[in-house]
Amino acid sequence: MKQTVLRKYARLIARTGVNIQKGQEVIVNCDLDQPKFVALLVDECYKAGAKKVRVEFDYQPLEKLHVRHQSVTTMAQITAWEKSRLQYYVDTLPCRIYLMSEDPDGLRGINQTKIAKANQKRFPVIKPYRDQMENKYQWCIAAVPGAAWAKKLFPELPKGRAIEKLWEAILFTSRVTDDPEAAWAAHDRDLHDRCAYLNALGITELRYKGDNGTDLTVGMIPEAEFKGGGDTTLQGVYFNPNIPTEECFISPMRGKAEGIVYATKPLSYQGELIENFSVRFENGKAVEVKAEKNQALLEQMIAMDEGAAYLGECALVPVNSPISESGLLFYNTLFDENAACHLALGMGFADTIKGFENKTLEECRALGVNDSMIHQDFMIGYAGLEIDAVTRDGRTVPIFRNGTWAF
Repeated sequence: MKQTVLRKYARLIARTGVNIQKGQEVIVNCDLDQPKFVALLVDECYKAGAKKVRVEFDYQPLEKLHVRHQSVTTMAQITAWEKSRLQYYVDTLPCRIYLMSEDPDGLRGINQTKIAKANQKRFPVIKPYRDQMENKYQWCIAAVPGAAWAKKLFPELPKGRAIEKLWEAILFTSRVTDDPEAAWAAHDRDLHDRCAYLNALGITELRYKGDNGTDLTVGMIPEAEFKGGGDTTLQGVYFNPNIPTEECFISPMRGKAEGIVYATKPLSYQGELIENFSVRFENGKAVEVKAEKNQALLEQMIAMDEGAAYLGECALVPVNSPISESGLLFYNTLFDENAACHLALGMGFADTIKGFENKTLEECRALGVNDSMIHQDFMIGYAGLEIDAVTRDGRTVPIFRNGTWAF
């Protein structure tokens, strides 16, 4: 891939993604796959005004070794220096950039029960720090090609060509054009206009129906509103948390979901794929899940804590999005969730509550925003999905027909 194009992408992430402010610190989390691009990104972060950039590398084979050899007690331990680091993040609010490139099957065979137990023990310690940072810092999830990921998508191609093809797909769906920043400004405006229309309807519930068996009704929080595209921190900094993004999303009312929904794409969770699954809700809670592949992992996911079995997000994405039109199944939630309507189990978003900036996190959750240690999107959209909105004045308004916008 041409260096000039990759620099545009790096600049897009630094300036339109996290929108680094002069003097801010930046943390980049990534795998080992594209070190030259990481160097480009770090350079662009400094050019955008960063005071300090730190890169933290992950490597799936090492994670497998740690899980194999460490006890749950050791994995769950949070040392004094880790707590000091978390407090430093609370105090300084660095920008966070997450570059995804991992192998969708890279943790196959790992002891998932061990990981779950350790995470459940760690989370109560981490949660107070996380809550203090909620809606106060800029973050952006983007992607670069990993060799194993590229071969998963293009198994018939040699490794080098597969990586190049995945670069092309990432850059196309991320709107890396001649002027990416202008393209994103226009895209954000379109998403914001759609959200404004949805919010003006006064929606009390969404009804999902599909010829694949999906029949689900989800209740809305009266004070909640749809959001999409860029977001603004409590400090007033505008940023784009996902590159790419195609969704208009809202946090539904905890406890208000009835019916069954069928996933239309595999779910990559903890380095393994869950495939061909359904989730049935009663009184807002996932009471039954079925999967042809990795059902036990799906059951474990919804049992991580009390909120893991409740919905935290409803997101609307048309089947004619650039990601969907690419014809690729990415086996990566960042992309696959932006190819289709999706739901998320677990944590909801407090910033979907009108006037959230004048409310505490606890007050937003008291209104019905779900809380959990997980937030896991799964895709339910396809060409046969229809969605209707029931409004406060008793109307039924079509939102999606044939998998795309009905307005």
